[in-house]
Amino acid sequence: MAKAVIIDFDFAAMNGAELLFDAARALFKKIDDIELDAPAEARYLQGNGYLEGISAYFQSIKTKKTPQKAAKELVAAFGDVVLKAIPSAISSSFKTFVGELNAKGVKVIIMTRADVEQAKVAFADLLGDNVKLSQDSNLTYGASKWDVWRRVAAMNKVSPSATLAITGSGTGVKSALLAGMGSVAVMNSHVAYQDFGGADEVVSALDKNAAKKVLAALRI
Repeated sequence: MAKAVIIDFDFAAMNGAELLFDAARALFKKIDDIELDAPAEARYLQGNGYLEGISAYFQSIKTKKTPQKAAKELVAAFGDVVLKAIPSAISSSFKTFVGELNAKGVKVIIMTRADVEQAKVAFADLLGDNVKLSQDSNLTYGASKWDVWRRVAAMNKVSPSATLAITGSGTGVKSALLAGMGSVAVMNSHVAYQDFGGADEVVSALDKNAAKKVLAALRI
């Protein structure tokens, strides 16, 4: 059975958690001079649907601004931020990470919330028969739900049981387990408070050393 990895690029290959927090903080400030801090983000937003989380947060601070509009604007704002950040995130270390997996016959699926048609330009040198780019149309704050992992696996014709999720949050680790996948998590300071229990490995970056741990987790 072919082995595969699905990389949540926005949160594992780049510090999307911090980019999303900054985007949300800027948007809320503009909407009603709302001050979003890290504890509020963790309590109300992380791992919840954009609309669900923003609704709960707006209710807690008693603003009359509509969460529907804010949720829609945040999805768009984060997509734009990610698209701009992708070129610099495709570092030599990341290319080495993908190359090491490819050399062992592992199918690599790169998942992003940026517009895929525009993002393809930046990923052009990496994409091929065994490296694919997939759209993450997920509306969950800071991580992908289990059904997203399963949908992307199905679209790329790989079995969840033979697929490893590369995630950038403890929330992502849990959703990968629910999807029937193992996981390797990239931890950065913004998400270090989260529970990464259940991950096969926790690393600090996607590089040659991380590739070795991924291959070991895939039993290759």
